[in-house]
Amino acid sequence: MTTISAPRERRPQKVAILPGDGIGVDVTREAVKVLETAAERWSLPLELVTFPWNADHYLETGETLPDGMLDELARDFSAIFIGAYGDSRVPDMKHAADILLGIRFGLDLYVNFRPIQLYHDKLCPLVGKTAKDIDFVVFRENTEGAYVGIGGNFKRGTVDEVAIQEEIYTHRGVDRILRAAFDYARRSGRGKVCMADKSNVMRYGHDLWQRCFATVSAEYPDVEARHLFVDALAMQLVRKPETFEVIVTTNMFGDILTDLGAGLQGGLGIAASANLHPGRVSMFEPVHGSAPKYAGTGRANPMAAVLSTGLLLDDLGHAEAAAAVEAAVREAIAYDETTSDLGGSMTTSEVGDALARRLARKVPA
Repeated sequence: MTTISAPRERRPQKVAILPGDGIGVDVTREAVKVLETAAERWSLPLELVTFPWNADHYLETGETLPDGMLDELARDFSAIFIGAYGDSRVPDMKHAADILLGIRFGLDLYVNFRPIQLYHDKLCPLVGKTAKDIDFVVFRENTEGAYVGIGGNFKRGTVDEVAIQEEIYTHRGVDRILRAAFDYARRSGRGKVCMADKSNVMRYGHDLWQRCFATVSAEYPDVEARHLFVDALAMQLVRKPETFEVIVTTNMFGDILTDLGAGLQGGLGIAASANLHPGRVSMFEPVHGSAPKYAGTGRANPMAAVLSTGLLLDDLGHAEAAAAVEAAVREAIAYDETTSDLGGSMTTSEVGDALARRLARKVPA
């Protein structure tokens, strides 16, 4: 595992825990279990602070993210861990938007970092592909593009309705995500960066991506730079995933491609992510949804949440503990210490216990 941001040493390192809704509560419980085990095993200066902001809290109080909380998170905390958000009792998902997107945009977490790694050959849906073939990372731009919410409706609800949804790109935003990807490639020893866009059709916004890519890639002659249109990239990820090391792309395309990547590695149950502003407080979360119907049933897979804590530990400068978290997950999968989605028979809490036990006794070479 390679550090994404420059390590930040704060003592104590306060970590905000936001379990969220549905199975978010279940998987966060196991993620906290692993974080506490790591803190004890490696004498880490972690202080975990749990906050109640979720659908229940919103329906009871009308509060989503309290006033001034973004400033407090940026000032007093070293990292944020989020479980999952979404509850049908809040049809417009205001609480989820205010909390999850509020933190992402409010703290300017412009890098969505998604490692796509196959932890065991048996999880791969592609015939003939093994763990050595699926090991790449995606840098998804996280604060611009199609998800900025700019648009509107004219004559809504009529046969003449017009709907407009705008994509927004800035030179600053495109340049910095490209540089983050190239910096990571150089630092991690992953020598190839592929940029994906659709500039053959989206001639304005994605032309900006093309021009920035040409400028930035020229500054990294030691890194092999490649461009693919996003539809061609999607096909090649299925045909030849082993040819990719670092992918960088837009917000929406990154959203789609990383779910494809999750399918290659065994499903959303092991898909971890980091929302980063290198050098600042960042947010870590599994990418699966809240799946309310499975909440409290013991069926939710906590491994994505646990792997996200590994990214968190790595970002805080605790590389040895982070590597041990990943190793514990890899071994648990090999020995079928998993929930049913990965072929095992354990409950959510049993998987968390198994990972914590492995972590407590293991120091990676």
